[in-house]
Amino acid sequence: MDRTISFASRNFKELLRDPLSYIFCLGFPLVMLVIMTLVNSSIPPEAKMTIFRIDNLSGGIAVFGLSFVMLFTCLSVSKDRAGSFLVRLYASPMRSSDFIAGYILPVFLLSMMQLIITFIASVIIGLIVGIQLDILGCLLASLSLIPLSVTMISIGLLFGTLFSEKASPGLCSIVISLASFLGGVWFDVEGIDGVLSTICNILPFFHGTKAARAAIAMEFGDYWTHIGVTAAYALVFTIISILVFRKKMKADLS
Repeated sequence: MDRTISFASRNFKELLRDPLSYIFCLGFPLVMLVIMTLVNSSIPPEAKMTIFRIDNLSGGIAVFGLSFVMLFTCLSVSKDRAGSFLVRLYASPMRSSDFIAGYILPVFLLSMMQLIITFIASVIIGLIVGIQLDILGCLLASLSLIPLSVTMISIGLLFGTLFSEKASPGLCSIVISLASFLGGVWFDVEGIDGVLSTICNILPFFHGTKAARAAIAMEFGDYWTHIGVTAAYALVFTIISILVFRKKMKADLS
């Protein structure tokens, strides 16, 4: 446990030293909340378009923000591999579980900070524009996105383990784009039919957005279905990333 905490502490300090973590993981979601709220204010009521209204927007922006947590997980692992830092640590008494937990815990804490800040900002913006968000609903929304957070972190760990420092960010950008466009953040997925709607319902991003929005509205009709889908993705990707990391660790040691 001491080894895990020490390694996690080192990784968390590395995150804090990187100004990009503040910009993308904490600042960017807040900027998007403000910008899209301004966009919503310019949409005439006759359009009956509510996707950018703060009670719907906050859950989508929270999901979008989590994709950057994946990027920082990936960069953390790939940078350590590129600098042979991990190879040197492999000679220490640390086990693979210590490494995995040491990478996951700091970015998980970062993701929770991001979610809390995003929803606090959403409540404040809601008060400004005259839409009151339920505090308990926002808290539940933060908890509802934990499975998706774990999924994103696991994907970052997987990409960072498999690919180089130069290649892995490009792959992460693909996932970030998928989370943005197929997560129901910028358009109403339920208002479309066909292949695009099917893809959105298969991937976890849309279900994360729907779970967060349902929690904020305190409406639990399909809530547990969305939670179940994101939890299943979290379990699968966590197992895959752990197995791949352990296999890569053994290969580097041999």
